[in-house]
Amino acid sequence: MSADSVAHDTVEHGEGSWDGAGSPFKASYGKLMMWYFLLSDAFTFAGFLIAYGAIRFSMPTWPVPDFVFSTTPFGGHGLPLIFVTFMSFLLIISSVTMVRGVQEGHAENKNGVVFWMFLTIIGGAGFLGCQAWEWNNLIRTEHMSVTVNPFGTHIESGEYLEGDGHDIKAGDTFVAGDSYLIHQHDGHFAPLKYKTDAGVEKQQEFGPKSFGALFFFITGFHGFHVLSGVAFLIIIMLNVASGLYEKRKNGYEMVEKIGLYWHFVDLVWVFVFLVFYLL
Repeated sequence: MSADSVAHDTVEHGEGSWDGAGSPFKASYGKLMMWYFLLSDAFTFAGFLIAYGAIRFSMPTWPVPDFVFSTTPFGGHGLPLIFVTFMSFLLIISSVTMVRGVQEGHAENKNGVVFWMFLTIIGGAGFLGCQAWEWNNLIRTEHMSVTVNPFGTHIESGEYLEGDGHDIKAGDTFVAGDSYLIHQHDGHFAPLKYKTDAGVEKQQEFGPKSFGALFFFITGFHGFHVLSGVAFLIIIMLNVASGLYEKRKNGYEMVEKIGLYWHFVDLVWVFVFLVFYLL
């Protein structure tokens, strides 16, 4: 076929989206790779949350979220899910500021991108600070760990399910943060003991061990994603401020790519919040 015929065919039929060196999905290579990464990461989180659900509903008893997560900083007690709601609000608002940063990037407004990305970083750092306090409270105050779960042996009203004797009596109530199920003996924490009406000494049982392990692993895995996102946001914001992306005239595509990652982190938290704090 002559060169004239090839040129005629090209003009007549036009270049297709799947021609060589073209982008079949009208997206850059970097955006496609980000979507592939987020898809694989979504499968990972889905596996963790499905495993949690399977274990959760196979157990006869499970901690009541309204009781486990009822404490707040500065000594607040009996406020179910107030603190974690504030955490979630920070992360969701940071997603909104990220949207504004991407919009300013499309408008090639460098100062606007820096401003909204800075607010996004503040929101992400605030979320991490709240999560650090929650972990510290559960570990140091409530003595929860990956192998010890002091929750789960009570009903929602805060009464013990069992016990009739010296340390615990049936119907006794307790307050979060008072180590209500734990006493210290020889430097180790152990469940409280009580005696039945027949004089038999028994030991108050802890809740399912898997609760603490799953909580720290899954929320920690998500927290690692948030921490990584904040680190990348800081780096990209500094690059924006230096004018590195301004020269490319591509609508600050790098900001859009980190925005995709940040929205994914926010979306995953919605499911983590549902599974751990509402079910």
